[in-house]
Amino acid sequence: MDNYGRTKHMTVNLQDALPQQDSPTRTFNIWRKWNGLSRFQKSTIYLFLTICVIVSIYVLNFHSHRNRHGRNEFPQKWHPKFGKQLIDEEGEIDKTKLAADNEVHNAANEEKEVSEDDFDQDDNGGDSNQAREDKVEEEENANNKDGKQIPPFDGSLRFMGPQNDRQKAVIDAFKHAWQGYRNYAWGKDQLKPITKSYDTWFDLGLTMIDSLDTMIIMNLKEEYDEARDWVSNSLNFNTKKDVNLFETTIRVLGGLLSAYHLTKDRMYLDKAAELGDRMMGAFDSGSGIPYSDVNLNTRTGHSPKWSPDSSTSEVTTIQLEFRDLSRCTGNPKYEEAVARVSEQVHLLEKDMGLVPIFINANTGQFRQFSTVTLGARGDSYYEYLLKQWLQTGKSIHFLEKDYSLAMAGVKEKLVKRTVPNNLVFVGEILSRGKDFKPKMDELVCFLPGTLALGYRNGMPESHLQLAKDLAYTCYQTFARQPTFLAPEITYFNINKGSTTDFYVKPNDSHYLLRPETIESLWYLYYITGNRTYQDWGWKIFQGIETYTKVSGGYTTINNVKNPMDTRPKDKMESFFLGETLKYLYLLFADRHEIDLDQWVLNTEAHLLPIYDH
Repeated sequence: MDNYGRTKHMTVNLQDALPQQDSPTRTFNIWRKWNGLSRFQKSTIYLFLTICVIVSIYVLNFHSHRNRHGRNEFPQKWHPKFGKQLIDEEGEIDKTKLAADNEVHNAANEEKEVSEDDFDQDDNGGDSNQAREDKVEEEENANNKDGKQIPPFDGSLRFMGPQNDRQKAVIDAFKHAWQGYRNYAWGKDQLKPITKSYDTWFDLGLTMIDSLDTMIIMNLKEEYDEARDWVSNSLNFNTKKDVNLFETTIRVLGGLLSAYHLTKDRMYLDKAAELGDRMMGAFDSGSGIPYSDVNLNTRTGHSPKWSPDSSTSEVTTIQLEFRDLSRCTGNPKYEEAVARVSEQVHLLEKDMGLVPIFINANTGQFRQFSTVTLGARGDSYYEYLLKQWLQTGKSIHFLEKDYSLAMAGVKEKLVKRTVPNNLVFVGEILSRGKDFKPKMDELVCFLPGTLALGYRNGMPESHLQLAKDLAYTCYQTFARQPTFLAPEITYFNINKGSTTDFYVKPNDSHYLLRPETIESLWYLYYITGNRTYQDWGWKIFQGIETYTKVSGGYTTINNVKNPMDTRPKDKMESFFLGETLKYLYLLFADRHEIDLDQWVLNTEAHLLPIYDH
């Protein structure tokens, strides 16, 4: 009741409290509102609904495709496991990481010349070997604390992990490539990252073994432990396939020996010795020059099916590895076999130290009138003259003499300059001196690094200058392409009136994830301390990230000349993890962890120790 004695009443409408059911009248009102919409409004709604349907169909098909081709259905005898889950998803390029230096140049535009001041400012007083002691001590303490370090058992070499953001970016790239290999090609030779399958070349797990010392250098403990288990439990040399002596030596034998030296794990040496024994049959030729191919099962060598001859570079680029195997096992037979090859080639007639690219295993003689080049089939002959000399404590003098004479021959007969910008390049001689061809393979870009290494060990200063000039040209073969990736072969203009320094033929425009230019940038940075070489390498790395990275790894491409039509080849070479990413990681270091007075890197970037004899 209220103050006047009246009773209060409350009226509740239950119908309002209950949920309303749709009624014909309500449906009619919705239809009437639809009819009241304009034609434009109706079209907009139709378009929105159509897009939703298309997106839904795409998502359903995408997930269905992933379920059919995902990792769970990939046939493997043994499924590796990490301590953490790896997720197979589309790889996105970190735009913030790449944007700062993402300078891509059109092939038709000439690159601006780098001024001499850019080189000189770091060459004096800017030695990259200068370490910041406080930072070193801090990093050592951190690594000892978290237990992620992989020191060799003898304590001679320790890797502390990435020192800066650029090295971290390279590690991210390695992990992405490794995840693709792990998911779709585990234990196989090479990954096909687009079809997410694999390629079997020798059936020796090439990518696995090529990557071992890269993972040690990057301090990737979990990935390394997993790979080490595969090598120990699953690597089998009893394959019935013929393998290439050179490729198997530099990738597999070199990779096993490097892992042995960095870890002192006897398992690697045992595997290396078994492989070395199986390859010795390649030396059973009429001359002692090895056959190019060998069957690991029957242990017999033979010439390749396409030619009676072996490649000169292949028979002279096995010495570091076989010599090291003898030094490790105490069995001299391996070193004796390869030393005879070097001695015999040393005695053959040459043109100012330059050699033809073919040699016959039965006669032990060069093929007459074959090409002279520092590219394919000739390149690493010159590299191993210097590196054998270094490996043996500079004690084999004919190696030094042959190298010095050959570099004089290169400067006299093969080095030319372009028109109009005077870029230095190294061409080829056809028909034993009759014709000069202004063509240079990307493979030739190993030479600046070798020249710089020679200069560091007493060769003339002119070698270092040639190294700098040629490295700049090699860099330009990347920088003047719109993808910032170099073609496999470049042709140079040397005639008066030329308006461009070089050009690329359509059939030569592929990029195979090669390391040679990056390798040379690392040697030059190591020896001069000039950080310009780091910046060049960073830009090349951006090109790799932008145009070769796919969800399943990294792929070679067929066309560096058109970023809209790169035509991927669906192949990730084992040397991409063994060399390219390793050299990028080393190039971006603030301080060096490898002492080139103690170590020599083979032509596949595997570390071998330097001896005193």
